[in-house]
Amino acid sequence: MSLVRQYLTYGIVFIVGAIILIIEIVAVRLLAIYFGNTIYTVSSILGVILGGLSLGYYLGGYLADRRPDWALFYFLILAGGIFLFLIFIISEPLLIFLESAFDIKVGPVVSSIFIFFLPSLFLGAISPLAIKLKTEEIGEIGRVSGKIFFWSTIGSILGSFIAGFYLIPNFGLSMIIKMASSVLIIIGLTGVLLTQKHNKNYSLIVFLLMALIFLGLMSKFIFKYQPPVIFQKDGVYSRITIEEIQLNGRLARLLKHDRSYQSGIFLDNNELVFDYAKYYSLYRLINPDAKKILFLGGGAYTLPCQLLRENRQIERIDVAEIEHRLYNLAKKYFCLDDNPRLFNHTDDARNFLKKTKEKYDIIFADAYSSFYSIPHHLTTRDFFLLAKEKLSENGFFWANVIGKLEKKDNNFVTSELKTFISVFPNTYFFVASPPAYRKLRNFILIGIKDENKMIDFSRVKGSELDFSDNLIDWKKIDLSSAIILTDDFAPVEYLISKSF
Repeated sequence: MSLVRQYLTYGIVFIVGAIILIIEIVAVRLLAIYFGNTIYTVSSILGVILGGLSLGYYLGGYLADRRPDWALFYFLILAGGIFLFLIFIISEPLLIFLESAFDIKVGPVVSSIFIFFLPSLFLGAISPLAIKLKTEEIGEIGRVSGKIFFWSTIGSILGSFIAGFYLIPNFGLSMIIKMASSVLIIIGLTGVLLTQKHNKNYSLIVFLLMALIFLGLMSKFIFKYQPPVIFQKDGVYSRITIEEIQLNGRLARLLKHDRSYQSGIFLDNNELVFDYAKYYSLYRLINPDAKKILFLGGGAYTLPCQLLRENRQIERIDVAEIEHRLYNLAKKYFCLDDNPRLFNHTDDARNFLKKTKEKYDIIFADAYSSFYSIPHHLTTRDFFLLAKEKLSENGFFWANVIGKLEKKDNNFVTSELKTFISVFPNTYFFVASPPAYRKLRNFILIGIKDENKMIDFSRVKGSELDFSDNLIDWKKIDLSSAIILTDDFAPVEYLISKSF
C-alpha cells in the first residue's frame, strides 16, 4: 500500500473536521442576522449540529458493519456537500419566513434543524466508516481509530481558527458556504466515480443530487432579490450593510447591522434620520460647556459629526467602536471627515472605559447592534459604576435602550431602568421613538452625576430642545419585581424574549 493511499483517508477526515467547525461558526453568524447573536442562537446551533453528528456516528457505525464500502464512504461526503450547498440556496427565504413565524427562543432551534441537521448527519457518518475500512486494510483498530479522531480534531481546531481569523473577515458567508460545499462535492464525487465499480444505483443517486444543485442554482438566479445596497460585507461582529432609500420624499443613507437599522442621515443636509439620536442635543441643557466627550459605539459616526460641526468648544471626542470597518465607512459614505479633535479607538466599549485615564463631561452609550444583539456586559450595574467613575463632576451618562415598557413583573427595560437608577439616582427617562415593528421603542436614559442638578425645560418650551412631552416619571413605575443586572447575573436574552 502506497504512503499516499495510506494517509488519504486521514487527510479527508482532517478536511471534513475543519469544514464542520467552519460551518458551526458561520452558522452562528448566519442566524445572528435574523435572531441576534444571543445565547439561544449559539446554544441552538451547537446542540443541533452536535445532535446531527451524534446520530451520524450511530448511523455510520451501523453502515460500517452492514456495508463497509469505499464508494459509500465517498457518497456520504458527497451528500454532506450537496446538502451543505443547499444552505446557500434556501437560507435567505427560509430564514425570513422563520424569523416572522418564531421568536428568538424557538426560531434558532427550528432554523438550525432545517438548515444544518442533514449536513451534520452525513458528515458525522464518515468517521465510523473510515475506521472500519482502514481497520480491514491494516488491522490495529486502536491505532486506526486514534488516528481518525486525531486528524478529525486537528482539522476542527484549524477550521475554527481559519473561520474566525481569515474566512469571515475576508469573505461573505455565502462564499464560505459555497467554498466548503464545493470541496466536499469534489472529494465525494471523485471518490464515488473512482470506487463505485459501475454501480447503477450510485450513478442514479449522484445524477439526482447534481440535478438538485442545478435546480437550486436556477431558482437562486431567477428569484434573486436586489435591495438598494451600496455596500455590504461581513464584519467581525455582524453583517454591515449601507443602503439608500427614500424616506418622506428625501433620500436617506442608512447603516444596518445584520437586519437592524442603526443610524443614518438625509443626504441633502446630513440631518439625523432617527428620532432617538436627536436626544443627543440635551447636552445643551445639562452641560453646554462640555469639553471632553466619549462615544461607546460609533455606528455611522453621525452623532460625533453633529457635535464636531455645531460646537467648536469641544476639545476632544473619543469613539470606542469594536467593528474596525465602521470608521473608514463613515468617512466614505457618511458625514465624517478627518478632524484633529476626533480620536477613534478600535476596542470594546467596556475595555476602553477600564483603560482610559480621561474624565469625560459626557459619555454616550449606543453600542447595541439591535434588540436581538445586546452585549450583556454593557447592561450591568458594574458597567454603569465604571462609567460613572469616568465622568467629570458636571458630567452625565446618556444611554439608548431598545425594548418595550410593559406591565410584566420583569422585562429588559424595567430591569435596565432599575439597574441604571441604582447607580444614577438623578435619572431622566425618555421614550424617544413612536411604536415600531412589534412595538419596540427606543428609550433614552440620562444619568447626571451631580444628584442635585436638574434639567430645566421651561426655558426651551416649544423649541427643538423641548423633550419634556416624552419624559416618563420613572418613580411611578413599579420596579419591585424587576431585577438589578450584574456581571454575575445578567439574563439579558431571557428578559428580551419575554417581550415577544
